[in-house]
Amino acid sequence: MKNTNRSILLGAAFLMATSAIGPGFLTQTTVFTESLLASFGFVILISILIDIGAQTNIWRIIAVSGKRAQDIANDVLPGLGYFLALLVVMGGLAFNIGNIGGAGLGTNVLFGISPRTGALLSGVLAIGIFTVKEAGKAMDRFAQILGFVMIGLTVYVMIVSQPPVGEAVAKTFVPDTIDIFAIVTLVGGTVGGYITFAGGHRLIDAGLTGKAALPEVTRSSIYAIGIASLMRIILFLAVLGVVSQGLTLDPSNPPASVFQLAAGNIGYKIFGVVMWAAAVTSVVGAAYTSVSFIRTFSPALDKYHRLLTISFIIISTIVFATIGQPVLILVLVGSLNGLILPIALGVMLVAAHKAKIVGDYKHPLWMTIVGVIIVIAMAWMGIYTLSNGIPQLFQ
Repeated sequence: MKNTNRSILLGAAFLMATSAIGPGFLTQTTVFTESLLASFGFVILISILIDIGAQTNIWRIIAVSGKRAQDIANDVLPGLGYFLALLVVMGGLAFNIGNIGGAGLGTNVLFGISPRTGALLSGVLAIGIFTVKEAGKAMDRFAQILGFVMIGLTVYVMIVSQPPVGEAVAKTFVPDTIDIFAIVTLVGGTVGGYITFAGGHRLIDAGLTGKAALPEVTRSSIYAIGIASLMRIILFLAVLGVVSQGLTLDPSNPPASVFQLAAGNIGYKIFGVVMWAAAVTSVVGAAYTSVSFIRTFSPALDKYHRLLTISFIIISTIVFATIGQPVLILVLVGSLNGLILPIALGVMLVAAHKAKIVGDYKHPLWMTIVGVIIVIAMAWMGIYTLSNGIPQLFQ
């Protein structure tokens, strides 16, 4: 693999992974570990298998066609790409408001400034990445550096918390309980909505396409899931170590209390760094990917895509600074976001067998079968959780 290609592939992998690792990722992992204890390992294992099956299918079709997901969808069925883009942009904007809020919370922990001020400063930093001449390379490097920082600091907290690793391993394969809602949430938070397309579209922008690139693209897609999953496992063990000691987490901010209970004030400051890094990289990934879904619809949008990306971040920041985080909207759009995966993956699987889209490429039968199983399973689980979860929000 050439050095240039290696840099692009790692950049795409870290962009996708750090897009997944946001404030919601930290909170969900903590809350589910507290409720399921060591059995949450099983949920992580199943979600990783689903994530890999979904992402390798999607990235391969994007790479071999040389087209972004919305254009592939329009080739499959005229108008479908616009619908997919609408879902992704709505979800990306809603989550970006939460990501901006998470960045503000991180700066509040670190420096004592108000979350609103911290959110504004973090928004300015994210905008700065897209103002430099080679924004793609800057984005790649930014995601890689902060990705390593997040993982490294969380490893320290995990070691200090002294988790029961043996029990965690055993319950990963023989759980006491299986939580479908947790599986849907984890898969949706890792490869749902805009997240899985972050790295795939980055490869398109970098020109890494065609059948010859498929082995590298497949490896990169698995690296991306591996990075996000590594962070999930480390955080799971850190939380398990704390709750196994009989300590109670603060319900108003569960992940912060894990870091603080495990490593005192130093742990609390580490949480500030991890939260800020997770949030600001997700801001960058959500903005970049959401705009990548509309830039091909007209020459003007493509020409000014960088300005659109900056505007996306500005709007997210202003909404948070003036209104705050609209919790109900975030939850609703978050639930709907989980349904984007079966729609998007289903479209890609149809496209994989259309010569006008993929040429003479033959998609492996076993990958198609795995993809179809994931589409059916995620659609059923997504509808099940929506029908049971949304009514409760309005009670």
